[in-house]
Amino acid sequence: MAVWNSGSRGDPQPCREGDEGKFEISSRDGRARVGKLHTKHGILETPALLPVINPNIRTIEPREMWDRYGISALITNSYIIWKHDELKQHALEKGVHDLLDYPGVIMTDSGTFQAYVYGDVEVGVEEIVEFQKSIGVDIATMLDVFSRPDMSELEVESAVDVTVERAQQSIDIAGDTMLNGPIQGGTFRHLRKKSAREMSTFDFAVHPIGGIVPIMEKHRYKDLAKIMLATLPELAPERPRHMFGCGHPMLFPMLIALGADLFDSAAYALFARDKRLLSPSGTIHLDDLQEWPSMLPCVVGYSPKDVLKMKEKERTAFLARYNLEVTLAELARCKQAVHDGTIWQLAEQRSHQHPALREAFLWLTTRPFPSGISIDVLDDLIVDDRAAAREISPEGGIWEGDWSFVIDAQSPRRKKGERWGGEDTLVRPHILAARKQLHTRWKPEENNRIDVLILHGAPGPWRMRCETLVLRMQSLLPSMEIFVQTPLGLLPYGLEDLNPFAQVDGPSWLWDRRPNPMLIRKELMMFSIDADRILTLDISLEKVVQKASELLQSFEIIAEPLIVDDSILPEQRKLLRRKQILQKLVVLANCNSESAHEMLDGCSFIIGGTGRVKNVLNASGKHILSPRLTDGGLSITDFGSEILYGYRSLPLPTEHNRFSPMANPGEGLPLVIIHDDAVEYILRGRNVFHGFIHACDAWLTAGQACLIVRQNGNLVGHGISRCNANEALRLRKGIAVRTRSDFSKTIDVAN
Repeated sequence: MAVWNSGSRGDPQPCREGDEGKFEISSRDGRARVGKLHTKHGILETPALLPVINPNIRTIEPREMWDRYGISALITNSYIIWKHDELKQHALEKGVHDLLDYPGVIMTDSGTFQAYVYGDVEVGVEEIVEFQKSIGVDIATMLDVFSRPDMSELEVESAVDVTVERAQQSIDIAGDTMLNGPIQGGTFRHLRKKSAREMSTFDFAVHPIGGIVPIMEKHRYKDLAKIMLATLPELAPERPRHMFGCGHPMLFPMLIALGADLFDSAAYALFARDKRLLSPSGTIHLDDLQEWPSMLPCVVGYSPKDVLKMKEKERTAFLARYNLEVTLAELARCKQAVHDGTIWQLAEQRSHQHPALREAFLWLTTRPFPSGISIDVLDDLIVDDRAAAREISPEGGIWEGDWSFVIDAQSPRRKKGERWGGEDTLVRPHILAARKQLHTRWKPEENNRIDVLILHGAPGPWRMRCETLVLRMQSLLPSMEIFVQTPLGLLPYGLEDLNPFAQVDGPSWLWDRRPNPMLIRKELMMFSIDADRILTLDISLEKVVQKASELLQSFEIIAEPLIVDDSILPEQRKLLRRKQILQKLVVLANCNSESAHEMLDGCSFIIGGTGRVKNVLNASGKHILSPRLTDGGLSITDFGSEILYGYRSLPLPTEHNRFSPMANPGEGLPLVIIHDDAVEYILRGRNVFHGFIHACDAWLTAGQACLIVRQNGNLVGHGISRCNANEALRLRKGIAVRTRSDFSKTIDVAN
């Protein structure tokens, strides 16, 4: 036998009193999130797999799952327990945890799936919830109505309506037991939305996405993506989303990227009985193997041929452990990708493992793009099979808002460079979010038709290659706008170090692409520039200034070589730095141009060893801003936040509308209004926790800066939000804003 840790694992500690059923987000990458669900039998970290345990057929014992694999939650079927007298009696007398010999979180299904398989169940709506409560489950499930793919629209709508009708009576019976509120709706977008919207109004703890097993069995992964895209925008954000019956590791990255938190499946055991192995790249039959696809602890010392010679029961248990270990490994890989901000890259990679999965991924990433992103522009950049995918996806713009829900959840900035992964890179949601933010907020200083110079042919840092050229042009041609052509689109030179545009990690040929005049003109229109003339300059060549001078003379823009008195360059360099900080205020801090100009009037700079601006001091010599070298972003000081708050013209929010990241352009950083009893802690630099937020602006976005204000309107801090406006007031546990200020020495706490 393979060697494994057979030592016992300590029983879990119950969550803190009052926290049961609360869900907190500890890390995120757009819609993907790593979270914690608080229960009486421990804190369940998500994303998590809940292996299905048949109480009659235990391929792997639950105690082994707890001790050996560290699995913190599992799911079993309360209807099966209820139907079998011996199991039922044991569970009623000693509880379901004793029945299964498992100390962790136990979720139970209600018999809905049995109704799908066999046509009906014998138990009533209230009776099955009461039974689950009586045997001590942590998370029970109401008896919903399964919606099959072959049902008519009227039949599916009836299933949705009946499920909603049963919701309140099920919650009343459950009492203080956490309850699942399943979402049905078949493959009908409007019915999935209706189900999610109406079920979210009830006090459920978790929302499983139901009715997806027959869809997955037929590899209809595009329909699965549609169900996710339609459902998640309508669900209460403070509750985990559970993919009922989904446990194939190949699907994890895409579903987690879209917002799934929990999975359950008996596939680890069912596939093992058929001698099939799960893997992130699909399903493999044992008969076809010479070597193991993954060298896992359970197979050390065994070859596939050795396992084939085992007796059926022993072989099934062996392969079930292999399947479970593969599944857990892929889930851990996904969680790390969420921490790293690379879950969509992992989804890209996995999409190539199965034709149906690739179809689903292409369908997702060929949706009509939201305002501020031109599909025509991307069409010219993308040369793979997306055009064909659009041709076979005739739904048109009905999915635009749902895909915007994915894009808008993204934080555009990343701490690391953007790793090129082919044309898929261009439609990563955070890349689209960065483009949307840039196109929406950046505007040229001149409103009339202007000349534009496009620098291309070399990667950054462009300051090292082009600063002398830019300084001379700024002096002689101040109205000409200069852009850099990056693999991700055009970037105004004033933002030349902005992530992700400036930090693409890929082959050198990415930068060799010659500018396409039609493509450039389309993208310039998205910057509100109707260019008079568009000039392009290859900066990979030597003597860039001379080449630029010849180019400008050929267009008769200048009559003489591009030469200025070098004595004016220091002043021009200061003006350029001021322009760069100003544009970052406009794009990253949502300032209007007038406020940004006023804020930087008379400013000075402290320059770091690399020649970049390290700190920005205002006319009084006070430190207000610091450009970040890691991502080209902007850090705000306590005094800088006071100045920014002073430019706000809108009244304080008393509530918030639906999250809208590009709402109220130019109105500055979003506000988070906190309850008065939290003010003293925030003034001393403590984080803002959920449950202490009174209101917020609609453009509050996870991963971006915000201002913290008390209810009387006084500024008490600033920080980086860990939630968006939809989540700020709904979540009741965890950090909402990581505070980056300490006003305790400058502001009277009592006021």
